[in-house]
Amino acid sequence: MKLINRILLGASCLALLLISWFVGMHAKSTVDLQLELMEQAARFTNDGVYIRAEPLLEEAAGYNTKYTPMVETELKKVYLSLIDKRGYLRKYQALLEKQMNRKDADYSVFEEASLHYLSINSFSEALNTLKAGISKTGSAALVSIYESNRYIIETGHEVYDDVAAIFESTVQVCADGAWGVADSSGALIIPCMYEQISTFSNGRAIVKKDGEIFAIDSANNRIAKLHEPAQTFGNYSMDRIPVLIGDSWYRANGEFTIGNAAFEYIGMYSGGYAAAKADGKWGVIDLAYNWLVPAEYEDIIRDELGQCCYGGAVFVRDGASVKLLVNGQPTGDAFDDARPFSGSSSEDNYAAVMKGGLWGFIDTRANVVIDFQFDDALSFGQHLAAVKHDDLWGYISVNGDFVIDPLYYEAKSFSNGSAPVLTSRGWQFITLLEYKAGSSGLFS
Repeated sequence: MKLINRILLGASCLALLLISWFVGMHAKSTVDLQLELMEQAARFTNDGVYIRAEPLLEEAAGYNTKYTPMVETELKKVYLSLIDKRGYLRKYQALLEKQMNRKDADYSVFEEASLHYLSINSFSEALNTLKAGISKTGSAALVSIYESNRYIIETGHEVYDDVAAIFESTVQVCADGAWGVADSSGALIIPCMYEQISTFSNGRAIVKKDGEIFAIDSANNRIAKLHEPAQTFGNYSMDRIPVLIGDSWYRANGEFTIGNAAFEYIGMYSGGYAAAKADGKWGVIDLAYNWLVPAEYEDIIRDELGQCCYGGAVFVRDGASVKLLVNGQPTGDAFDDARPFSGSSSEDNYAAVMKGGLWGFIDTRANVVIDFQFDDALSFGQHLAAVKHDDLWGYISVNGDFVIDPLYYEAKSFSNGSAPVLTSRGWQFITLLEYKAGSSGLFS
């Protein structure tokens, strides 16, 4: 029995030696074969005969050795040399995707892929590739390329006589003296047929036609009517709309139930608050008519839609100066003028403020983040702010540099990837191609 065990043990050791020798020889032969294929392919590529080098490199790329990345580099060069022939564009892109999907993918492959997509005007693919690479590698080089290309825009074909600011992905637009609603890219949703129209929110807009005030849905169906003798109304949000009845402003809901509280004026609700005027002074009320900011100021700074408040941050006019109040408390220095914070949830929610005749930007703690240097400005939205320079408007990023050149007579803030701008043709819409393709921005 001992003899048999010794024989079996010896046989096992011999088998292990044979397996080790076979594996070693096989690994060596794999490397040798890969190098031989590369050498054969090089003779063809040196002569510009790429079509014959391709199958050799594809076979070599099938082996997993330390030389495989080098093989893939050469194979991509061959694909690029044959890119104008059918199928090779897809082969090149597939190899890039394979490399990017590896757990240890280097930032350089994302850089190569993004520059390739930019070269063929595939902007959405380029930006999505950059975002994936930044997420995977954290590369500053990729962030730099992304920032340099994320502001590529397209101008829409729709032209209007007048527009409001974009709100909740829709915008009030005017054509031939009548108002309707378009989406954020300018495509008409509700036809321009009304004397007045509010912002579209909660599935409805409030309109005025032939002296009647009523609510419509997105299909332009009448869904409710105001029976009170109101002269006009403000903008609709949070199921609240201000209406002027006689000499006083009241608040109504979307079904036109009128509240009891009367004011000299009520603005549009945003973030649960609205500017209101009582006894000749301005303050800010909440949904329950409680005063967040007591009515003791000359004015509350509002945007063109009538919004004034974001996260408890409000600008008030006190004498000749404008002050920032946060949750009712004065914060930071006084300014000559200001625009309300945009309501953006991003970290770059900076408000435009004026001092000494020039406009700059502050954060919600009243820290100056962009110095006073512009002729006019709107607060930031989606990482961009409209600013005026030498009588024309363009857009800056949070570092204060122009990323969309000042080419427009007027401009409004970005929302949902688009912004209205006034051109020689009228009001048109510019859209970031990144959003047009259906993807949101990395830092928005």
